[in-house]
This record gives sequence, C-alpha cells and structure tokens, in this order.
Amino acid sequence: MQYLTNFFRNLLLQILNPMEKKEFYRHYLPHFQQPGQSYFVTWCLKDAVPPKALRTYTQQLEMLKSQIVSLGELGPANSNSPIGSRDLQSRISISGAADPEIGKLKEEYDVVRRKYRKAYDDLLDAERNPVINLSKSENREIIMEALKYWEGRKLNNCAFTIMSNHVHWVFVLFEKDDAGKPVYLQDVLQSVKRFSANRINKIENRQGSLWQKESFDTTIRNDRHLYYAIKYTLNNPVVAGLVSDWKLWPGTWAGSDFG
Repeated sequence: MQYLTNFFRNLLLQILNPMEKKEFYRHYLPHFQQPGQSYFVTWCLKDAVPPKALRTYTQQLEMLKSQIVSLGELGPANSNSPIGSRDLQSRISISGAADPEIGKLKEEYDVVRRKYRKAYDDLLDAERNPVINLSKSENREIIMEALKYWEGRKLNNCAFTIMSNHVHWVFVLFEKDDAGKPVYLQDVLQSVKRFSANRINKIENRQGSLWQKESFDTTIRNDRHLYYAIKYTLNNPVVAGLVSDWKLWPGTWAGSDFG
C-alpha cells in the first residue's frame, strides 16, 4: 500500500510542480526517487548492455505504468493544496485502496521488472573482457572514492561491488543534506558517475561517455529486502565464478554488519 501511495504522490509532484526537482523520471525505465529512501542501484559501462537487447521488457514496463496511471486518475486537484497535506495524502491513499485492479497491475509490473533485472544482470556477467576494466586497481580506487564521497553528508553506505563492467551499490539516502536541502537519487548518481567518468577517462587516455545513461534502481521496501540487496551485491563476484568468497574480491565493500 505504501508503494501505491508513493507512486501517486510522485505522479502528482510532477503534475503540480513541473519546474521543481522530479521525484519520478525515466530514460528507458521508469525511476522513482524520494529523499530518505534506501536504494539498490546498478549501472554499467556505456556499451555493456545494448538498450535494444531488453526492449521487450522495457515496452511491457512502460505499458503497465501507463495503465496504472490511467486507472489512478484522481480528478482535478486543488493547486493551492500543499503536496504534503493530509487532504492530498488521504485522496491518494483512498484512490489506491479502492481499485484492486491497480494492485494486480502493480504485481504484474513487479514480475516483469524482476525478469528485466535478471536478464540485465545475466548480460553484464556474461561479458568478461570489457574495453575498460573497472575492476583494474586504478579504476576501482576511483569508483570507491566516488561511492564514499557523500558518506555522512547525503547518504550512508551499506555495500557495493565493483565488477569489470558494472557497479552494484546499496545505500540509505538522507532526507536532507547539512544545508537543509532535499537529497535526490538522481543528483547523487549524476555526481558519482560524472566524477568517476572524468577520472577514469584521464587514466585510460580516452574521451566521451563512460557510463550508460540508464541506471537500474530499486527502492528498498524493508529490512528483509535491504538484507537480500546487500547479500546479492556482495555475492555478485561469487555467482559470476570469479572468487569462492565475496571477501576475496577486491572490489567489494560492506558496512560493519557484513564486514
């Protein structure tokens, strides 16, 4: 139910405040971002996963999203009503709860998204010799520095793994930074990817885009989901057959609970 509430809240934020920072955005996939959330994010080298390779899943997700939005129309909203007001939140919650078809579509959306995720990760793990090797010590250190840069200021790191062509990252985003401004996933990812791309390009004596524009981000639902996201992240080198224990892979890092 919280997912549906957040979904409609994010949709209304787009409609009523189009010039403000968006809590919903999309490239090939729909993305949702809210300050104070925990995330499991994966991104890869520019050519690691051709967008067309996953076109079928992308089209299915977009179709399901459109159906959910269509069924969830709330009618004209009072433009003077604050986004966080009790009245507006109540209308969103009631709309989501009153239509079981939305719940069914949301379940179908989750199933397709999991299939997309598996296909995405399988493609990444299948490539063993990328043109730029992210797990090379110099490149790995740059990415680690970027991932830890906002620690304690905009986020708390839970775990990450740097593979040869992609990165898995689990973290808790702060609701506000030390200046009192909301912290958005989109801004943090852009910062980390821009910094690491510039530094790695210099080392590799190359120019142009390093990262694929698309990132695969999942909002962590609860502690159980967080645990499995961290476990999945750390075990990626093991599942890929590169090491027998995640601690043997130099590109992995975990908080004290998993260290």
